[in-house]
Amino acid sequence: MSDEILEIEKQLFELTTKLNELRKGNSGDEVQNYTFSTLDGEVTLLDMFGEYDRLLVIHNMGQGCRYCTLWADGFNGFLPHLESAMSVVLVSKDSPEVQRTFANSRGWRFRLASHGGGPYIQEQTVMKGEQNTPGAVVYEQEGTRITRKNTAVFGPGDLYCSIWNLLGMAGLSPAEWTPQYKYWRRPQKMDDGGENLVD
Repeated sequence: MSDEILEIEKQLFELTTKLNELRKGNSGDEVQNYTFSTLDGEVTLLDMFGEYDRLLVIHNMGQGCRYCTLWADGFNGFLPHLESAMSVVLVSKDSPEVQRTFANSRGWRFRLASHGGGPYIQEQTVMKGEQNTPGAVVYEQEGTRITRKNTAVFGPGDLYCSIWNLLGMAGLSPAEWTPQYKYWRRPQKMDDGGENLVD
């Protein structure tokens, strides 16, 4: 490994440490108690906190986005670890029924809620001027007061999906690889003849 690569890795580690120190000290902004739809009926942002005073809300664009599916697939793997520290909910514009069907097809264990494209995502978007940008928001609760503590935007090459760094180690950039919903490859010869096969 070259000295330059080692030096840049060290700088990234130091900058990430500094970033997280700044996030810890960020006082945030107070927000309203938004309402969401779930399979069990309406819930509020305060309801989502459960027994914790911290809440991670993952902004997912919905079942139509391969990239959002990639991030959620990754987060699902360490969901129990996250939930040992805070409450976690994945939200999207999709209806609760569509959310659950798609989550089941992926094996996701997230609590789900739909903002339906309404006031929550319009006002709490992670990217100003954009209403369906993938990312995450951490909220804190003190009594009935909710504070938007920190946010992050998700995108190819970011810090929140470990696959980008692993692909980068192999010399592959986000422009050279696109996530798919499945990676099955058609055999050269189908033993059953291959009639009516849907890829």
